[in-house]
Amino acid sequence: MRAVVFDKYGPPEVLHIEDVARPVPNDNDVLVKVHAATVSRTDTGLRSADMFVSRFFTGLLRPRRCILGSDLAGEVEAVGRSVTEFAVGDRVFGINPWKFGTHAEFVCVAESGALARMPEGMTFEDAAAVCDGGILALNALRPAALHQGQRILVYGASGSIGTAGVQLARAFGADVTAVCNSRNFELVRSLGADEFIDYTQEDFTRNGQRYDVIFDSVGKQSFTRCRVSLKPRGIFVATDHLHNLVLAVWTARIGSKRVLFPIPPRFTKQDVVFLKQLVESGQYRAVIDRRYPLAEVVAATRYVETKQKTGNVVLTVL
Repeated sequence: MRAVVFDKYGPPEVLHIEDVARPVPNDNDVLVKVHAATVSRTDTGLRSADMFVSRFFTGLLRPRRCILGSDLAGEVEAVGRSVTEFAVGDRVFGINPWKFGTHAEFVCVAESGALARMPEGMTFEDAAAVCDGGILALNALRPAALHQGQRILVYGASGSIGTAGVQLARAFGADVTAVCNSRNFELVRSLGADEFIDYTQEDFTRNGQRYDVIFDSVGKQSFTRCRVSLKPRGIFVATDHLHNLVLAVWTARIGSKRVLFPIPPRFTKQDVVFLKQLVESGQYRAVIDRRYPLAEVVAATRYVETKQKTGNVVLTVL
């Protein structure tokens, strides 16, 4: 099968297409013929290993897993002898965290993993773009217990996690203020945002507004900076920077305003099914910026590394 392979850490150019052996499903595995996948910030970070600590998980000197990609949408090609939930020909979508391998024509996913049948009428490209940002945003916002009448500010509202966060917050009943570039105001309005702030023109921490939750979906803000914009008992939800783990422990014991930093993220079948239900009820849709064929993975990766993508970047595999 064709796959995007990297044999060493480095710039996007270390990625190349190679013929590799097709994976063989174990008794509890599903072999998926991948039609579409995404290129995410996680993929670019693992490939570059700019954060050296990541090498303790991926390989100190060379990558142990040479095929990246977590999100997927495709068709079941074969099933292990113990699999009962899926059958050959099923159209499925989900995410294969920690094991990766979706930047290839075939990948094995555990039946019990974060995999479900695709929503009716959805394209493979749209389905592939549902889970990564969606589940990360769900991990972040569930502990905040958003409900009707609350106000949330989503910083980085036009990114993969941000577009998911806007839609989930709206589904939970909150009023949403989206912070992004003004060129994306119409997009976030269509996703359910009520108010909009252009971060290039206005500093939201100086406008006097207060929020029940501030969700930093891109890791560009800090609790220290945002706490003035939080209501009493307000919550700052972080998605990056390990010092927030210390702050989460500290603020749980001292003060009325808290930090939430949900790591490690959990990727479950139940969450994939939850997102599927939101899609089917019209409360959630995948946002796709650009689509690239598998052979143009280097160009796709370069674009993701500009940090200017809106929503998701999709690889069309088959």
